[in-house]
Amino acid sequence: MTALASDPPPALEMDGVTRRYGGTTAVDDLSLSVDEGEFFTLVGPSGCGKTTTLRLIAGFEAPTSGTVRFGGRDVAGVPPEDRDAGVVFQSYALFPHMTVAENVAYGLNFADPPGGVSEAERVAELLELVDLPDAGDRDPDSLSGGQQQRVAMARALAPGPDVLLLDEPMSALDARLREQLRVQVREIQQELGITTVYVTHDQEEALAISDRVAVMRDGAVEQVGRPRDIYRRPASRFVAEFVGDNNVLDGEVRAVADGTATVVVGGEPLSVGLADWDGGAVSVGDRLTVCVRPEALSVGGGPNCLTATVESAEFLGETTRVHLDWTGHELLLRTRDPLTGEVTVGFDPADAHVVARHDHM
Repeated sequence: MTALASDPPPALEMDGVTRRYGGTTAVDDLSLSVDEGEFFTLVGPSGCGKTTTLRLIAGFEAPTSGTVRFGGRDVAGVPPEDRDAGVVFQSYALFPHMTVAENVAYGLNFADPPGGVSEAERVAELLELVDLPDAGDRDPDSLSGGQQQRVAMARALAPGPDVLLLDEPMSALDARLREQLRVQVREIQQELGITTVYVTHDQEEALAISDRVAVMRDGAVEQVGRPRDIYRRPASRFVAEFVGDNNVLDGEVRAVADGTATVVVGGEPLSVGLADWDGGAVSVGDRLTVCVRPEALSVGGGPNCLTATVESAEFLGETTRVHLDWTGHELLLRTRDPLTGEVTVGFDPADAHVVARHDHM
């Protein structure tokens, strides 16, 4: 009888990885896996451990405990240059005394060009890939920040690594350039099919370019999922409040029927859908944390009709972000039209997501 071939291991795994510096824990019992060819992003506030996690993958740091695997192979003790990982840092770290082509070729110091091509052919191929085909003879200082970052990426890709690691590569760029470059980074990743781990504190960036996102807090992962799921179905209050604007409310369940809970918030009953709640049965008396995105609120009433007072408004171009006071709770609303005074807003129960249940005593 012929044995069935097992599924190939993930391109990258971290299994129970912890990194301590004296009495400080930077990464705490972290486990995650990244599939072959996946664009996987670590996002979180400063100090959450995302850059340390990337350094552990690259081999610049050693775990205090736990295991890092590339393609199922434990890489403990394997130095960074032997891990088949290309790294692009926040600072471009280009050599000013070298031309652009020489900087890219520097990535071949520890490995021959893949595919049997010459060094010059590999450099030309990568400069074409990053849309700088005529920049080889230029000095790095003559390039814009975005162009320098693309040169840094070409250098990291030169040896044909199995994994590409990017540590906040766009944080020094202005907003418009960041948007342009993130599209280019995603296009390059998809063209090469290279497994990529990307670190950023920018939630919008993480949602825009990733196959999956891991939201980190205090050295641990709060939630891993597709961008749409992270946004629409946050698994914790922290994720709900960190990823995009959100209205997060706490209330007590007064009734449960037909897949809907009636939750009293600030003395007002709200109808909340339970279709996407997977945290077990909800009972009368439970306290729920519920979130509703600002764009789910509509002016003029409807289900869950609320009367609120406009506190302030921010014109953002495409929309206006309106700050409302409702029974002492601050609500955010996105609308095209300016609002003042007292307004009536509503939202569909299906647009409310239960973040957590706190069982009654």
